[in-house]
Amino acid sequence: MSMIVLQNANVFDGANAELLAGASVVIDDERIREVTAGPVKLPNARVIDAGGRTLMPGLIDAHAHPHISSLNVGDATQFHPTYFAHHAARVLRFALSCGFTSIRDTGGGDVGLAMALNEGLIEGPRLFYAGRVLSQTGGHADMRDHRHAEHDLCACRVHADSLGVIVDGVDKVRWAVREEIRKGAHHIKIMGSGGVSSPTDPVDVCQFAMEEIRVVVEEAERAKKYVAAHCHPIAAIRRCVEAGVRSIEHATFIDLPTAKFLTERGAYAVPTMTIMFALKAEGAKLGFPKRSLEKLEETLVVGLQCLENLHKAGAPMGFGCDLIGPLYTWQCHEFRVRAEVLKPIDILRSATSVNAEIMQRQGEIGCIAPGAYADLIVVNGNPLADIGLLTENGRHLPLIMKGGQIFKNEL
Repeated sequence: MSMIVLQNANVFDGANAELLAGASVVIDDERIREVTAGPVKLPNARVIDAGGRTLMPGLIDAHAHPHISSLNVGDATQFHPTYFAHHAARVLRFALSCGFTSIRDTGGGDVGLAMALNEGLIEGPRLFYAGRVLSQTGGHADMRDHRHAEHDLCACRVHADSLGVIVDGVDKVRWAVREEIRKGAHHIKIMGSGGVSSPTDPVDVCQFAMEEIRVVVEEAERAKKYVAAHCHPIAAIRRCVEAGVRSIEHATFIDLPTAKFLTERGAYAVPTMTIMFALKAEGAKLGFPKRSLEKLEETLVVGLQCLENLHKAGAPMGFGCDLIGPLYTWQCHEFRVRAEVLKPIDILRSATSVNAEIMQRQGEIGCIAPGAYADLIVVNGNPLADIGLLTENGRHLPLIMKGGQIFKNEL
């Protein structure tokens, strides 16, 4: 691949609040070779003039479920893998068209989907996947409804579907972590509390014993991976942070003292706001189960309070959307929701450099720097002044590039 020079750009590097005006970025194959103030002349390089627009790192969604094709998650986990793949392909292509060049799957993604993306069989962001989520019996990934006939477990007392694996006890939990790592998982996801979409567990209950959570962290860290935990209530957040979990997903009911505790322990939070409002607006007509709609109301009561508490505590916040089924089209709405509480610079850092840190990929994605992947977007205008430029499904993005390959170019 020949070199590309993106010139005459105002560069947001993923961290600094000040743009580097009139800069040039040299791209060699799939990575950034050089970032300079002013023009660069390279023989035989393709030159793209940004025309004074903002050049920034490609966006990162750190909480995604691209394969979940229905709002009835219990049904969706039983669909055929080929159907999952086609649904995921549509979701991932849409994400890339919105400027998301990396996605962190938080349950259900696998090596097959990642390979298809890496080999160019489908268009979409980079995929960092968790594999199957670990859940206790009756936990948030246990989609067996208590009103139905009992489902037999296999002889090893493990039940699994496309989303999760149900395991109880230290030995089974240890096995499940090792199994997902064997299959290439970039990180491990556990269900640390009840949730909205599962049929039998209240939102505010803690899940897994402390010794089970600790062994997940132990096994993941030994393999140089990290753990993300689904947590709504304060008690679940504290238990998981205490056990060494790196990334707390949702953190819906977090209060200020717990946000400070999370920060002091070096953990991260990934609030997911859009999914609540999307389900409120469209859930009933799209088949979201009645019991889940009732549980959703419990989360809507606190609204944006978790963002406020995390911000006050100085907690590092990632950017995630948690969209399922046809709600994937709400992805860019997350920017709009967060803007009610946070400044554009904080939102942009969350969606770039902070997410890269959470995923242990700093210096590779979420930044514009020598050696990083050339995952880049050009914005018509300055998102540091107007975050709304990122809320319209890529409308204001004339150029989208992933790994030096141009996906969209209207310059």
